[in-house]
This record gives sequence, structure tokens and C-alpha cells, in this order.
Amino acid sequence: MSHRYDIKLAAQMAEASYKGRSNASLANAWRDGLDENDVQAIFLKGDILLIPGSNSVMDYLKYNLRVLNIGGKRYRLADDDTEKGASGTVWHQGFLAHAKTIFDWLQRKNYRPKYIIGHSLGAAATQILVRTYGVPGIGFAAPRPRRSPGAIKHSNLCLCINRDDDAVCDLPGSFHHMGHVHRARARRSVFGPDHSMKHYRKVIGEQQTAGKLGTHWPK
Repeated sequence: MSHRYDIKLAAQMAEASYKGRSNASLANAWRDGLDENDVQAIFLKGDILLIPGSNSVMDYLKYNLRVLNIGGKRYRLADDDTEKGASGTVWHQGFLAHAKTIFDWLQRKNYRPKYIIGHSLGAAATQILVRTYGVPGIGFAAPRPRRSPGAIKHSNLCLCINRDDDAVCDLPGSFHHMGHVHRARARRSVFGPDHSMKHYRKVIGEQQTAGKLGTHWPK
């Protein structure tokens, strides 16, 4: 049976992940953390994997859309920059490199997640690692990491929650999300895309109150 998780709680944890262990809500649940080659991840008690990414549009544009520099290698977010993962799925190589850094760390530590939660760049990695581990996951403000459309193994376990005013979620243009995508329209939007987790937490509450989004994932 798949591990179910409260979506509101997952959003709170995704926001807290940017402060790491210094956040009081994560301190008691903390088990281990990764900070390597500009990649961060948190492994919590209960085998929950948290993956922060870029908490603002400007950070995303600077880090993800111009040049990714991971492990001394440079990656551009271009349509022809793809690479096959271990499963044979073709991913954007920048996102794949980010996810592989986390995967290698988990392997070294002999950790296996039961649930994966990520935001932004971390949501791209979440999609890839859900495919790898076959466990449920939620990606908030998720970009598109897959080269091809359509269902693949374990895609039914992945939920991407994207605001419809967040342009990052539609990048790269010719790529695709993995799993179910919930496009959320906020009651009120500010100028420009609302990419940070505080905006996502607000719209999740609105969507659940309106009966457009469930309380847990998987359902």
C-alpha cells in the first residue's frame, strides 16, 4: 500500500525546507541532510525526502534557465539537452544531474524514501526520483523534466501542483511533466508568476476549500 500524505502538511514542509534544520518544524523530525555541489536535500524520520529548489522566480532564472553548474559540469535548459536515466526514460540532463546527486547520496547512506516532496528545481527531481523508487511524491511549482509525453511506470504516484500564473511550470516548452498535474488558479494574483511556497500554500487552501483539490496524496 502506498504511503499517503497530507497535502497541506507537505506544502508546509516544502516551505520549511529552505531554512533546513534551523526551522523549528523540521528540527525534531531531522535525520540527515545533503548539501553538495549546489544540491540540497533533507531526509526526515519516517523516511520522508524533502528537496528544496529555487524559492523565487529570479533565483530560478539565474540558476536554472541560464546555466546549471552541478559538479563542475555546465548544463543549459535547452530542448536538445537530454539524457537517459537508469530506467531508460529520457530526462532533461540538468534536472537528471540534480536528481542523481540526491540518489547517490541516498545510496551511500543506505536510505530509501517512502515519500518525496519537492519545490521548483526540487519538484523536477521529485518526478525523477518517484520514477526511480516507485514511491508517492508531490512536486510544487514543478517544471517539466521529461522529453516524451504519456504515462510511464510509477507516474500514477506523482502529483505536480502548479499555479496557472507560474510560468516556470511550463518550462522547458517542449518537455512534459510526470504523473498528474493539478493546475491551480488563485482567487487573486499579483503581477508576475507567484513561484514561492508561501503563494502555493495559499492557493492550496483555496483549492481545497472549493473542493477542487483533495486533502491527501495519493487519494
